[in-house]
Amino acid sequence: MTEPTRFSTTPIELPLRLHLEPTPVEGCAGCAELANVRDRARAGGDLTTVSDCNVHMRRHPEGHE
Repeated sequence: MTEPTRFSTTPIELPLRLHLEPTPVEGCAGCAELANVRDRARAGGDLTTVSDCNVHMRRHPEGHE
């Protein structure tokens, strides 16, 4: 059996993500709707929905941004 570690290990460094939010593509109804939902969610303090809209906009089925 091994002995447990009795000292602090070095901290794990996570990357700093400075990605800007995706912007809707002009003329795309899907992007416009996601941007509207995101704006309403942000105004209401629902940051989970804001994040979800950003993910959906980045993974848009049309393949743009």
